[in-house]
Amino acid sequence: MALEIEAKMRVQDHAPIRQRLELAGARRLHRHLETNTFMDTADQQLQMHDSGLRVRRAEDIDTDLVTAVITHKGPRQPGLMKTRPEAEVSVASYEDAVALLQQLGYRITLCFEKRRESWELDGCEVELDELPQLGRFVEIEGPDETAIEAVRQRLELSSHELIQTGYATMIARHLDATVPGRRTLTFADCPAV
Repeated sequence: MALEIEAKMRVQDHAPIRQRLELAGARRLHRHLETNTFMDTADQQLQMHDSGLRVRRAEDIDTDLVTAVITHKGPRQPGLMKTRPEAEVSVASYEDAVALLQQLGYRITLCFEKRRESWELDGCEVELDELPQLGRFVEIEGPDETAIEAVRQRLELSSHELIQTGYATMIARHLDATVPGRRTLTFADCPAV
């Protein structure tokens, strides 16, 4: 199982970060509209063990190519940055993956959209993310905290507070506070940010 190590920061605008990426010689990989569906057992065993099960559908905004991935994230490990074990497997169909997991006893607990623009810089992936009603974020994922911090400094993001909370938790808390009982959030649910 691989280890996911990332730094997440909230930003007001992606434009200056995109410009810094271009000036640094970063390579843009793709732009996706994602649907992220989180699943758990009826008694929330995964959540109780600080783990998560996600099925992601990603549609490339430029090519319309659709991919799907099932991801399991293990418990967070101590550290300055968000670090946790992660296992992923690509699947042919998002819908079939959700249906299979439901047949195995998992149920959908949360579903949300995210716009993601992915870049590669100095061995790290830099994600420019936008979430409905929550705004814009930058995630830097890399092989270790040193590499991530170097990219963070290069992009002039060192002064931005690191966020340890995952998007699923952020969305769930937002929905609980604004529309109790609701478990989905899409861009169609809100005006453009």
